[in-house]
Amino acid sequence: MATAAPPRPTAPDAGPARTLRDVVFVEGVRTPFGKADEKGQYADTRADDLVVKVIRELLRRQPGLPPERIDEVAIAATTQTGDQGLTIGRTAAILAGLPRSVPGFAIDRMCAGAMTAVTTVASGIAVGAYDAAIAGGVEHMGHHPIGEGSDPNPRFVADRLVDPSALNMGATAENLHDRYPHLTRQRADAFAAASQEKYAKALANGKITPDLVPVATRSVELGWGLAGSDEMARPGTTLEALATLRTPFRPHGRVTAGNSSGLSDGATGCLLVSSDVAAELGLPVRMRMIGYAFAGVDPETMGTGPIPSTEKALAKAGLTIQDIGLIEINEAFAVQVLAFTDHFGLADDDERVNPYGGAIAMGHPLASSGVRLMTQLARQFGERPDVRYGITTMCVGLGMGGTVIWENPLYGSDSEASSDTEGSDSADGTDVDHDTTGSTL
Repeated sequence: MATAAPPRPTAPDAGPARTLRDVVFVEGVRTPFGKADEKGQYADTRADDLVVKVIRELLRRQPGLPPERIDEVAIAATTQTGDQGLTIGRTAAILAGLPRSVPGFAIDRMCAGAMTAVTTVASGIAVGAYDAAIAGGVEHMGHHPIGEGSDPNPRFVADRLVDPSALNMGATAENLHDRYPHLTRQRADAFAAASQEKYAKALANGKITPDLVPVATRSVELGWGLAGSDEMARPGTTLEALATLRTPFRPHGRVTAGNSSGLSDGATGCLLVSSDVAAELGLPVRMRMIGYAFAGVDPETMGTGPIPSTEKALAKAGLTIQDIGLIEINEAFAVQVLAFTDHFGLADDDERVNPYGGAIAMGHPLASSGVRLMTQLARQFGERPDVRYGITTMCVGLGMGGTVIWENPLYGSDSEASSDTEGSDSADGTDVDHDTTGSTL
């Protein structure tokens, strides 16, 4: 007797249609950056308390955002131990007084920690998992020198997976000078002196202080104080003075304390939301994320990382370096920035690059620096409605680079930000085939 054929399977319900949401940068702040030593302004201040100050300041500046609407707190630290450990995104959220319903996590991509915190929560916002999130980073290098407590696998060197110099960031900068001998110490020193000069000018013109949140500090010797400015800057730095500095990473080398970022302490944070939530709550839109990319390079020359990450991000966005009107690149070492500008055919003193100076003047508290770049770019966008696109980019220890592309909502307007910036005019007036609506990543 023949049996009935089983019913044919039906196609599963496709469910509701889903589209990516635009991610916007609402606010960014940072603590002043301090010297990472026993006399630095944060010598007796906890790293997690620096993060607390940043979170509270973000909420103070944006009272239109109910704290319970925050869906995530992502905080990066390179050395995740002591006062930077214990899932610092969650602990700092609790310490800052956010509702217990707000979760948090810690993240590590060495120098690009805060940048990765931003791209991670931005991806969540884009797919609808979050409406609003706080992302940032902290590094108290005075409490936790880079590499503290780490135990690199001996096979890295024994199996010749990397050269021993790959584990020393200063040595990798010397390797960059070897690879590109035309990037001389003189060029690096000139770039460093210019960074100090640009920072001093930006500070005098009120471009730096508005992004800072003062921090109450405690000193066993001096009592209570207030950290209100960066400690690392050396205004008036001259080429003659830089030429006298020793080269600690190699005898007769080219990398010095003067053309490198200083060891420092500090925290950064920013508020990211979807564009529809920004409109709902009346939050300002200072930047809109276009896309991002990370890339790997030889660990021995980790400073080249921003080159492929920028090429990758631009290609995915349908843009070229000519479309980029502002570039915030982390100045871990001057030679690393020069490798980037040289590759893209930019002059050493290209006015698009770090208009406010960079980490050589301000300091580089490792995992926090990515959001410092973003906060400065957002301020520059506000001053430059003629610029449509900007990037934040940085090299990363162990051979990586990260780049985020941002769009200026004020582009083409003298006063008001626009959330529907469509069209295809590039920063230099040429036409590019790039759809900026409905897609963030």
